[in-house]
Amino acid sequence: MSKTNIVDWKTITDFVIDSFVGYGIPRKDAEICADVLLASDKRGIESHGVNRFKPVYLDRIKAGIQNPVTEIEIVKETPTTAVIDGHHGMGQVIGHTAMSMAIKKAKEYGLGMVAVRNSCHYGIAGYYTTMATKAGCIGMTGTNARPSVAPTFGVEGMFGTNPFTIGVPTDEAFDFNFDCATSITQNGKVEYYERIGEDVHPGTIIADDGSAVEGDAGVALKKIRGGTAALTTLGGIGEDLGGYKGYGFALAVEFLSSILQDGAYGKDLDGKDENGNIRPYQLGHWFLAIDTDHFMGEDVARKKAGKITRSMRASKKMPNAERIYTAGEKEYEIELSRASGVPINESVQKEIIQIRDELGLTQYKFPWEE
Repeated sequence: MSKTNIVDWKTITDFVIDSFVGYGIPRKDAEICADVLLASDKRGIESHGVNRFKPVYLDRIKAGIQNPVTEIEIVKETPTTAVIDGHHGMGQVIGHTAMSMAIKKAKEYGLGMVAVRNSCHYGIAGYYTTMATKAGCIGMTGTNARPSVAPTFGVEGMFGTNPFTIGVPTDEAFDFNFDCATSITQNGKVEYYERIGEDVHPGTIIADDGSAVEGDAGVALKKIRGGTAALTTLGGIGEDLGGYKGYGFALAVEFLSSILQDGAYGKDLDGKDENGNIRPYQLGHWFLAIDTDHFMGEDVARKKAGKITRSMRASKKMPNAERIYTAGEKEYEIELSRASGVPINESVQKEIIQIRDELGLTQYKFPWEE
């Protein structure tokens, strides 16, 4: 396992914002991007936090396949719906704009839904459902992604990890927030395993000969990107443990992410043109907000949701289990435990120093330099 150092939240937040600005992102947008990025680390979702700061965002800006200035176009709009084109800008800014629109529509009409075309990686989906629950709405979002997951009985990556996410406001200190891929694991998690020297988990990746890929995460990642392996859907390989269920949910997210805005899907999201040259990823997203005040009221909804989650946690536990959780609870507790700062592993430390030196942000000194 690689060594980690804790960087306080103010330092890492200021550094990420200044770095995004240094790459041409307007400061207001850079603040949104940093908030989404670091919300992931605060919740313990390292696969989508600073681990992806350079390779997923800054490197793509440098490569010219993601625009630092986000130009959002409203393609079509009704009182309760909208289709927007992000023109390959920052996914976090596009996502924040889209969910804000959905919430505003929901507050006026009860429901609001926004479909997005031509976006990029938008960070943790749970950030946007949290926006909704804070506003007293049930929130949902999903996104398609580069093809890396095989359909049941297949071995070829045909669609992305396609997360389906739902947030429900409760009367507890944390809202219910279910945020997960429709595959067992995701590319970011495999990337994270490679960084910390952890092997991939058996059954999460299938080789093109139908066998399970195990061992070194870096090798597994190369196989996935080389087309000789693919991630598996929830339920795993075949049908015995319900792999077809994850497959079905993945396609549901694919439909909602593409057909409502007439956008790219599947193999067209691999970031390559017909000649193999890199290009924007053309991702699609969808955002749905349901205002609880248009039903029986936010107070009623929060109390009822709280009763339901508490009943789950109070139910009979399996032998040797310490407790039962509900979605959002672990992330809430991790955020409380990380009040002092974010853990940064050695691989990311090197990238941070590289970015700092490249941009001349000499005002920043980090714990591992002491």
